[in-house]
Amino acid sequence: MPTRFTLPHIDISVFHTSSDYAGQGGGGSSAVRIREEHGAKLLNELNTAFEAADSARVVDDRLPPPQGSYVEVELRRGTNPDVLAKKRQGIKPTAVKDDAAGRTVALYVPDHARVALSAILADYRSGPLTGAGKPPKDATVGPIEAFRRARLEVLWTDDAAALPSDPQHQMWWAIWTERNNEVALEDVCQRLGLRAAGRDRRLYFPEAAVVPVLATRAAIELMMFATGVISELRRATDNPVFFMEDVRETQHEWSNDLADRIVWPDSTVPSVCLLDTGVNRAHALLEPAIASADLYTYETEWGVDDHDNHGTAMAGIALHGDLTAQLADTEARILSHRLESVKLLPPERTDVNNPNSYGAITQAAVALPEIGASERSRIFCMAITNENVSGAHPSTWSAAIDQAAAGTMIGDDENSPQRLFVLSTGNTESVMEMAQWSGQDAYPAEDPSQAWNALTVGGYTDLSEITDVGYEGWTALSEAGGLSPHSRTTVGWMPSRSPFKPELVLEAGNRALSPAGREILTVDSLRLLSTGKDVDRLPLVPFDATSAATAQAARMAARLAAKHPEYWPEMIRALMVHSGEYTGPMRAAFEAQPNLRERYALVRRFGYGVPDFDRASASARDHLALVAQNEVQPFRMEGTRKFHECHYYSLPLPASVLEQLGNEFVDLKVTLSYFIDPNPGFSANVDPQRYQSFGLRFDLRRKGETLEHFRRRVNASERDTARTVGPRHPDDNRWLLGPDSISAGSLHCDTWSGPAVDLLGRDRLCIKPVGGWWRDRARPAVVNRRARYALVVTLKGRRNDIDLYTPISIMIEPEAEVTTEVEV
Repeated sequence: MPTRFTLPHIDISVFHTSSDYAGQGGGGSSAVRIREEHGAKLLNELNTAFEAADSARVVDDRLPPPQGSYVEVELRRGTNPDVLAKKRQGIKPTAVKDDAAGRTVALYVPDHARVALSAILADYRSGPLTGAGKPPKDATVGPIEAFRRARLEVLWTDDAAALPSDPQHQMWWAIWTERNNEVALEDVCQRLGLRAAGRDRRLYFPEAAVVPVLATRAAIELMMFATGVISELRRATDNPVFFMEDVRETQHEWSNDLADRIVWPDSTVPSVCLLDTGVNRAHALLEPAIASADLYTYETEWGVDDHDNHGTAMAGIALHGDLTAQLADTEARILSHRLESVKLLPPERTDVNNPNSYGAITQAAVALPEIGASERSRIFCMAITNENVSGAHPSTWSAAIDQAAAGTMIGDDENSPQRLFVLSTGNTESVMEMAQWSGQDAYPAEDPSQAWNALTVGGYTDLSEITDVGYEGWTALSEAGGLSPHSRTTVGWMPSRSPFKPELVLEAGNRALSPAGREILTVDSLRLLSTGKDVDRLPLVPFDATSAATAQAARMAARLAAKHPEYWPEMIRALMVHSGEYTGPMRAAFEAQPNLRERYALVRRFGYGVPDFDRASASARDHLALVAQNEVQPFRMEGTRKFHECHYYSLPLPASVLEQLGNEFVDLKVTLSYFIDPNPGFSANVDPQRYQSFGLRFDLRRKGETLEHFRRRVNASERDTARTVGPRHPDDNRWLLGPDSISAGSLHCDTWSGPAVDLLGRDRLCIKPVGGWWRDRARPAVVNRRARYALVVTLKGRRNDIDLYTPISIMIEPEAEVTTEVEV
């Protein structure tokens, strides 16, 4: 059946104006301190902490005398740790952690600066009040709850259970250090006889270098108490694992017939670049679309062939999708994209004595095809994850992917491309008994699926009919349209610090439940069909789980890139997410949760729904998309660092049609996509605005709101006071998620649903910046950087006979002809 999505999306990039931006305003309050008591308490605790630090110092002839020490500082929850920084004295906050008690910071204090820190506390305690009636140094001292002696734990920001207690336990430690301390760290390692990984195994971020070091806990403690080179400690054991079920033979003899019906692509089309176990290109359904020159490997001795079958199965899905129906029909198939492969994993388990810095390895793998075919656009697809390592916080691996996506990894310059990565959430365990099945929420999505700039894919399933011989009476574990049993979720992630993941769910297969409800098995009829590496014996193999879902998403992204070469990676991601719609069971789950916050957990299961290529690539008369690709300068340096500009869009909403529809419901969906430059060191794992280089938000004019009031509400520079204008508005409840849902991530999507007449006059949309490290910590040249974003807005009727497209296109055409420049 022909699709109704045949009309081009309407580009509204030129229909925006730029305005000075000063932030949204607002404020807060804190408990009143009795400064005499508070100052005396802190001074006593600080002196005790210094005494403990002095007693912990070990004289070691291999190292120069210590020049400073760490103390642990407890801050009020949410306090910016930079309030503790005193650059002139060399006092600097490093590792930051949040727990039930509050926020703890590892503070490095040079010996010569102790007197300065004590003087700050004394001034706070007894100095004259300021004109505002506050104690001197209140911004620094007021948020401090306590000082304590520093232990190794204060620098450890990974899973607490993973920190070894045995002083002689040896492992690879990921030592985070300031960029200018990297040489000093190498010197300390050499003096202590510790093995630091080579530069190709390290990661570099704007403020931090991550150096894997093989050492005992005792050696790391010696380094901590004798030097100031450690800013943060984590594990350096990124050990990726594939999520595959046992492969059973499936007899199919038509792959050659399908190959003959395919119109194969030339070498100039976009590609899906698989970061996997390699690909066997001898397969009839793969060979014409993946040249031998497009097979790469991270290590030459590994070879480029697939040693595991996973890479070849990924290739079949990424190129063709599920082969089941295609093998059975007689239609010609036209391919618009190709394949590339980088073998990212060795044929055998990695030597435990080598650092497994998969962030650095992934970035190195990205560079290979870009050097080999520099003019080709590509989508990077990776369905490998860190086994049982939650992605709740940024890691070196996820940050490396964010950096590569933003085009800011080592070796990139201003001409380097932004890159779209498609990742999987990882899979649940394949338990065999129902009594062991705890549900998908018991399995948090795994590292590096938390990468902000990546498109992370989970799994749903429509496969529910079991036809395998011997399994009569068995039923599907998940209902059709429900979450796949293989898919992990992010329900357990911290909602205020982690992005909504996955963004999308695609077919990942189902599992079978025995008639007695006791056993759970994977059967072939609840899986997809793909290409196998054993071409002679098993050219076709069953394939499932989130690997299959991720390959399908990468295929869709490559097809969109081929159809719309003018679209940026940010726009490809936005269109895919924007095309997502919920299945019946998913919609029922949302309808059962009228409370907006309760819906957040549902997005952390289902993402923004199941994507559709037709909806993503074109519009229909009743369902049209307005798209924009633009640059914005979030901040500027004028003596001080401040916000710079926001963008206002005039949305061409057809008033006459909305009036005719009256109280009929329509849906207005907004998706905003951009790539941040990550800064994952130190406190970024607990503060999204310290991880991101900048952030963007969108705000739609409310019902009955004048244009002047709208501008004052969203932009402090448009009003006389810095206070936020107006309380929470009833219209916020018309949104699926609401404005409070956005706290982290570089993609934001929400849908307003309500009577058509309620959209009258709501024709302004603001894109505004929020904080990031570009503003707070960077050089002036970085503060003034411009950033790209992609915006998609759709208006959708609930009936297919509604024509929204024609009146909007009429409104656009004359204005587009006379518009020659953007108002500044």
